[in-house]
Amino acid sequence: MPARDLAEPYPHVTTDDPAIDAVRLLAERDLPALLVLDGDGVPYAVVPGSQLVRQMVPEYVMEDPLLAAVIDDRHADALAGELRGLTVSEWLPRRTFKPPYVGPDAGVLQIAAVMARAHVPLVAVVEHGGEEQQVRLVGVVTAAALMRHFLAAGGKA
Repeated sequence: MPARDLAEPYPHVTTDDPAIDAVRLLAERDLPALLVLDGDGVPYAVVPGSQLVRQMVPEYVMEDPLLAAVIDDRHADALAGELRGLTVSEWLPRRTFKPPYVGPDAGVLQIAAVMARAHVPLVAVVEHGGEEQQVRLVGVVTAAALMRHFLAAGGKA
């Protein structure tokens, strides 16, 4: 089955959106990852939720997790407040890689391989078109969609 048939709409933010809105989107929609588009609507990053949680933990706690045991919850409750005034691009992990993507004709094994290699729960499906060969987001294929496909295909055997 081609990627275009597996692709689903997926909520996203842009690099210029407020970081607090990105956190709110991830939390309220219960998303496995944040899909970030640049100003032209081209996929910029796919960041798993666990990496975004890591962005909220102070560096000194990451270096010595035992410190977390002595910090009261009032400090933890203030972490989201530290995002105010930051854009998504300012808040994203510094080590952001090019997002994994496939073309609309990619098969399920290609999508699965790209997803597994990038360690992300979704792969963007993009197509090039128009005179300037602009990139357009078709949708995304999630790990859950791949698993549903594999289960359905396995039931036919």
